[in-house]
Amino acid sequence: QLQASGGGLVQAGGSLRLVCAASGRTFSRYTVAWFRQAPGKEREFVAAKRWTGSTYSADSVKGRFTISGDNADNTVYLQMNNLKPEDTAAYYCAAAVGSTTRYSVPSFYHYWGQGTVVTVSS
Repeated sequence: QLQASGGGLVQAGGSLRLVCAASGRTFSRYTVAWFRQAPGKEREFVAAKRWTGSTYSADSVKGRFTISGDNADNTVYLQMNNLKPEDTAAYYCAAAVGSTTRYSVPSFYHYWGQGTVVTVSS
């Protein structure tokens, strides 16, 4: 079970930190990622963290969003700075056992959180 939290309403240029918490397990040996989905759009990759420590992020958020957390723990974070109106979406955390180059592909992930909504006003 994954629980995503931390969403809210923020003005453009502001910051939020999303939290993805796993119940009953740690993220050891998992790849954990954040995806987002805006109304009427497909789910898109935001950032991922392999259990090896490697991190990846989409070009649209590079330099503004940072994924972090200790995979031996049960919590992964998404720090979002300099938010823009186009970042408005429901954000979902996801996890899958192992490590792969397909970290940006939603079908790779076995576990999904319920989503937390981020709204950025201009």
